[in-house]
Amino acid sequence: MNALAATNRNFRLAARLLGLDSKLEQSLLIPFREVKVECTIPKDDGSLASFVGFRVQHDNARGPMKGGIRYHPEVDHDEVNALAQLMTWKTAVANIPYGGAKGGIGCNPGELSISELERLTRVFTQKIHDLIGAHRDVPAPDMGTGPQTMAWILDEYSKFHGHSPATVTGKPIDLGGSLGRDAATGRGVLFATEALLNEHGMSISGQRFVIQGFGNVGSWAAQLISEQGGKVVAVSDVTGALKNEKGLDIPSLVNHVNENHGVKGFHGGDEMDPNSVLVEDCDILIPAALGGVINRDTAKDIRAKFIIEAANHPTDPEADEILAKKGVVILPDIYANSGGVTVSYFEWVQNIQGFMWDGDKVNAELHKYMTRGLKGVKDMCRTHNCDLRMGAFTLGVSRVARATLLRGWEA
Repeated sequence: MNALAATNRNFRLAARLLGLDSKLEQSLLIPFREVKVECTIPKDDGSLASFVGFRVQHDNARGPMKGGIRYHPEVDHDEVNALAQLMTWKTAVANIPYGGAKGGIGCNPGELSISELERLTRVFTQKIHDLIGAHRDVPAPDMGTGPQTMAWILDEYSKFHGHSPATVTGKPIDLGGSLGRDAATGRGVLFATEALLNEHGMSISGQRFVIQGFGNVGSWAAQLISEQGGKVVAVSDVTGALKNEKGLDIPSLVNHVNENHGVKGFHGGDEMDPNSVLVEDCDILIPAALGGVINRDTAKDIRAKFIIEAANHPTDPEADEILAKKGVVILPDIYANSGGVTVSYFEWVQNIQGFMWDGDKVNAELHKYMTRGLKGVKDMCRTHNCDLRMGAFTLGVSRVARATLLRGWEA
């Protein structure tokens, strides 16, 4: 099941549990605006290359729309639509005053030079500058993009609208970025895992973790988990996979990855088949790569007791049912990986106030939001007698529906 179909299915299940009016349900499902633009740039060799860019703005009932921009060959309309909708529910679950959006360009950033990426980013910004802004739609980094991309967007946007640091988040610190933003999603995963384990009378210390995906989110989660006494026994990325039953030396692995651009070749663990990482024996599995990796084929062999969804939509609905029967507890993506958008909100607040926070304040506030978020999800689980995924969806959908009705929506 693709990401859009799965997201729509989860939304409709939540709407039924909430007893939403069918017309309101349909209104909440349809995106506010979808934009598709052509971006042609001169390449370094003088030839022209054309790319397709997307921005889907899903909902703005609770505030400006918010969502990342990804550069990836598989970016398409359905994926961006699904991720924009997920952002609407995610910001509502986190209880921050945003709606949801998502954007992307279908390209392979690894095949483009820095100057080509800059030209592509600036052309894309020129095409959408009148649709984004601090009080309209606030982009952020995603797969294939980062602080430098946001700096280019900010600069290009400012040519049209004047200096506007709150227009994008995930910026370099020197341009108004927030301390703690780089580690935010991974730190949010740590806080979410701590909160869940506390509910079960457990702690991070002594638990065995497997992390699929060792990019920004996975590597930060691994570092922070190991600092808390957790044992990371296996990791994987696009270059390969490693395991060590005694626990991988995460600081050394991070240094290796920084120098070699992947986990392959690290001597502190045994190489393994990347496809078997998900079914490696562990207490807690953290999928932190692409979506759809846990499906009906892999779910039956998963041995983890808990799954913390650091990636967006890593688990298919069919896999959800299989894992539920096995008693596996899944902490859903729209709560578990909301640390990134929460600290993006903090960055936006700092930019608007013109007053920056220190790192301790950022992390303390994030801990508060993540802890409070799980309590809200658990309350909905008790109210509707449902699992954590439906608890998160009912919490998010109910908040957006309430805001929509309060603003004067009529069937």
